[in-house]
Amino acid sequence: MNDSAPHPNASAAEVEAAWHDTKLAQVLYHDWEAQTYDEKWSISFDQRCIDYARDRFTAVAGDAGWPYPTSLEIGCGTGFFTLNLKLAGVIEDPHVTDISPGMVEVARRNAEGLGFSIEGRAADAETLPYDDDTFDLVIGHAVIHHIPDVELAFREMLRVLKPGGRVVICGEPTRYGDFVARRLSRATWAAATRLTRLPGLRSHWARPQEELDESSRAAALEAVVDLHTFDPDTLARLVARAGGVDVSTVTDELLAAWWGWPVRTFEAAVPAERLGVRWRMFAYRSWRVLSRADAVLDRVVPDDLFYNVSVTALKP
Repeated sequence: MNDSAPHPNASAAEVEAAWHDTKLAQVLYHDWEAQTYDEKWSISFDQRCIDYARDRFTAVAGDAGWPYPTSLEIGCGTGFFTLNLKLAGVIEDPHVTDISPGMVEVARRNAEGLGFSIEGRAADAETLPYDDDTFDLVIGHAVIHHIPDVELAFREMLRVLKPGGRVVICGEPTRYGDFVARRLSRATWAAATRLTRLPGLRSHWARPQEELDESSRAAALEAVVDLHTFDPDTLARLVARAGGVDVSTVTDELLAAWWGWPVRTFEAAVPAERLGVRWRMFAYRSWRVLSRADAVLDRVVPDDLFYNVSVTALKP
């Protein structure tokens, strides 16, 4: 178990070293983001996010076997997936890991705020610190694109699963989806930060320059921490090579991603207090409408054009 302290204020020397060491970059970047991550991504533990996490899980893995007695999340971040799945009744006894001690600490704190506790460990997904055949369910959300050796990580996930246990990894970027999302985000960031500097807007809509510089400094490490995009069929074959059986994938978010990424980027570019609840509900409801349209498009649009891919498999 790694209980080393988080590193929210990385030095210039550490950042420079991280450009050549992806695992150091993972720790620094995610420790850096831990304290503001929930606000940045509009993460909460209300019905909105409970429904989102449950729907994402059931889309790929169904609802049989609930609640799973024990679960482990790799790359838990601030606890979004595990805690909302617990609130949804999907899991009973959750355990979480993340390579970032800062993220694990925030996940524990979020659990306490919801009235329960979770076991959390700072751990590398390629070398999980658990015995064989320990968990009924292993989960992850938007995590394996950060892992250098994805197949090794799946072997570890399957190792710690009990026979017949299930692995569910959701929300990973496809090649095409990531290509479009990054360009939409860059264009939105450039437009928003320039417009908010105009006279008449600057005093109310511009974030302080030091905050923008801090965001840019953290974002610079994304080139080191975002390692992969995935083709759904290739990902399924990788999980099968790692030892999974009954492997299946689903994709989601096409129009919803084209709307969602600019919205998230705009929210990051302006002061949070200027937007408020009404804006967030508008953004969320618009995303839901487009997600329903995507569910129809899924019947005719090739799966590799969607932004997200999720995968599930069983341990023999």
